[in-house]
Amino acid sequence: MRKSFSQTHPRKSEESSISIRLLSASFLVIGAGVVGLTTALELRARYPTAKITIAAKFLPGDSAPEYTSAWGGANWFPAARDNGPQEDWEAITYRKFKELSSARPECGIQPMNIRWHYEASIDEVGIKTPATGKLWFEALVGGLEKIAEKDLPSGTVFGFEMASFVIDVQKYLPWLQSEAMRLGIEVHRRVFGHIKDAFRLYPQATAIFNCTGIGALTLGGVEDDKIFSARGQILLVEGPEEPIRKMAFRAPHRDGEATHVFPRGERGGVILGGSRQKHNWDGEADMEFAEVIKKRCCALVPELGPPEDLKVIKHGVGLRPGREGGARVASELIQDRLLIHNYGAGGTGFQASWGLARYAVDLVPIRARM
Repeated sequence: MRKSFSQTHPRKSEESSISIRLLSASFLVIGAGVVGLTTALELRARYPTAKITIAAKFLPGDSAPEYTSAWGGANWFPAARDNGPQEDWEAITYRKFKELSSARPECGIQPMNIRWHYEASIDEVGIKTPATGKLWFEALVGGLEKIAEKDLPSGTVFGFEMASFVIDVQKYLPWLQSEAMRLGIEVHRRVFGHIKDAFRLYPQATAIFNCTGIGALTLGGVEDDKIFSARGQILLVEGPEEPIRKMAFRAPHRDGEATHVFPRGERGGVILGGSRQKHNWDGEADMEFAEVIKKRCCALVPELGPPEDLKVIKHGVGLRPGREGGARVASELIQDRLLIHNYGAGGTGFQASWGLARYAVDLVPIRARM
């Protein structure tokens, strides 16, 4: 029997008593993508004495298309416009990335400006929050600099530059895992056919966090039919002799096909992309489309040189865990066991990760009373 819950917050006195009971708590996180790893670290920050385990089919270093995090560009740019929790998830993450890039530069996050170019006016491309008519993140990033018309790429009508962060996922994911292990979090490679298998194999778990991403579509007991694949294809190429100092993005619309160029530092190469092909489950790279990506990216960032001269290090395909209605951050009881869902972030897993983790972990003390 299932009982579902919406997110609420207990009174401070209740929260204190719950926290005392949770001093010897045990948590299981299913999934070791960016959301799962970040959720485990958030749990450790809240519950320093708890036993925490990550159990996942894929771990940092793996490269399967359904291990989406391994194929992230990645960077921070807000996709939310709900005037609510989704914007908050991204704001929380921006501040955390700012902290990590300064205090823990080895993690693979570094500050880098990004230039955004659109093929329609700002009121047509869908980046403003409808409820306010504003770009909610303008103050958060320290303001936006409009790109002069003469500096816009051919075919675009407006653009702006802002402070952001680039994430080298080949550094960041292993760093998250090593940080988790340093803090006493166990990491198990394990495959679950049904969510009840997790409860059976980890009977002491106070709560289980479902951070399975696209796997939530097929995980028994969850089988969320709102999940769909949003296929992305990228190339990692050798960077030019003169390093590219800014990220670049071009799109006809907020949700349309996009061209992006994300440098990974002076010796980390450059990520070229991309695509957002809904309901496409093909995990193989399309070599003809790869040539299209090269041409689009070289036109956007001429510093890359001619497309035929690019030195490709590897091709990649990631199946983003899209979800109708957005990410699911919610809790339920299954046979009186607490299950907290945190999946379905689509292409926003990195840029919303710390906010998603905070909101998911917020659900623990509420349900621990039951």
